Amino acid sequence: MQHRRLTLGLLLVLVGVGRAADWPLTGTLGAHDPSPIKQGDAWWCFVTGAGLRVKTSPDGLNWMQSTPLFATELDWWRKYAPAMRQLDVWAPDIHEFGGRVWCYYSVSEFGRNNSAIGLKSCTSLAAGDWRDDGLVINSRRGQDAYNAIDPFLTTDREGRPWLTFGSWFDGIQIVALDSATMKPSGPIRCVARRENGIEGPNIVYANGHYYLFVSIDKCCQGVNSTYKIVYGRSERITGPYVDKAGIALLEGGGTVLEAGSERWKGPGGQRVFKNGDLWAIARHAYDPQNNGRPMLLISDLFWDADGWPVLTASVGSSGSPN
Repeated sequence: MQHRRLTLGLLLVLVGVGRAADWPLTGTLGAHDPSPIKQGDAWWCFVTGAGLRVKTSPDGLNWMQSTPLFATELDWWRKYAPAMRQLDVWAPDIHEFGGRVWCYYSVSEFGRNNSAIGLKSCTSLAAGDWRDDGLVINSRRGQDAYNAIDPFLTTDREGRPWLTFGSWFDGIQIVALDSATMKPSGPIRCVARRENGIEGPNIVYANGHYYLFVSIDKCCQGVNSTYKIVYGRSERITGPYVDKAGIALLEGGGTVLEAGSERWKGPGGQRVFKNGDLWAIARHAYDPQNNGRPMLLISDLFWDADGWPVLTASVGSSGSPN
C-alpha cells in the first residue's frame, strides 16, 4: 500500500497536475472524528460514539467494526458532565509516546462547556491491556472560558509532549504535558479563535514549522453541515499561527484545505498523521448517498513548494517533509 501511494505521488508530481490521492476504503466506514494508528502490520481507528467506537483493519483500507473501548461509563465522568448522553464519548486521539499507547477522549454536555478530557493507556493495541489514567483537564460552565474537548497529543521538535484541545467558547488551547503522567504541566494558552465555530485541533511539525489544523463552522447536521478544514503555521508550537495570507488564527484566520464537494459534505474532525515517510489526513464527511451519514475518508497529504499543506499533488509538492 505504501509503495502504491509513493508511486502515485511521484507520478502526479511528474505530470505537474493531479487530484488528491484518496485511499480506496471499503468495509464499515461510518465514523465521526476518526483517529487512526498503525502498530506492526495492523491498523486501528478510534471514533466518536457510544463507548468510544473502534475499527480495525489489516491494511488501512478495509475496515471492520470492533469492540468499543468502554463497556460502561466511568464513575467520574458525570462529575464533570452530569447531563452527558448515555455512554457518549467524543473525539478520541490515539498516539504512541514513551513506550505506551495513549488514548485521550472527551465527555461533554452538547452545546455547553461542562466537559472533561480523560485518558487511557496500554502497552500495545494488540495486547489491549488498558488502564484508566483518569481526568486530564476539565471545564465548567460559567467558570472556564475554554471547552475541554477534542484533545490531540503532539510533540515539539525536542520530543516534549503537548496537548491541544478546545472548541467554540474560547477557541483552541495548548498546554505542555508532564512526560511521566501525560497530564498538564504549565499554563494553558489560546492559539486560535473564530466567531462562527472552531474545534478539532491538531498540530504537526514538518518543513521547519508547526502546522495547526482545525475544523471551522458547523458539524453534525448531515448534508447541511458547513464544516471545513483550515490551517495556519508557526515557528513555535505555542504560536502565533498565521495562514497563507498572514492572518493570525487568533484573529479568525485560516487557509482552507478542504471545504467539501457534491459527493462529500462538511469535511472535518481531521487527524493529520505520518504514514511511513509520507503524510496522510483522516477525517469524516457527510454522505448524500447514504442518508447524510458521516463516513471515514483518508487521503495522502502533500506539501507545496512553499511548505504549505495541499491535498493535490503538483509541481513542487511532496508527500514527505523537507
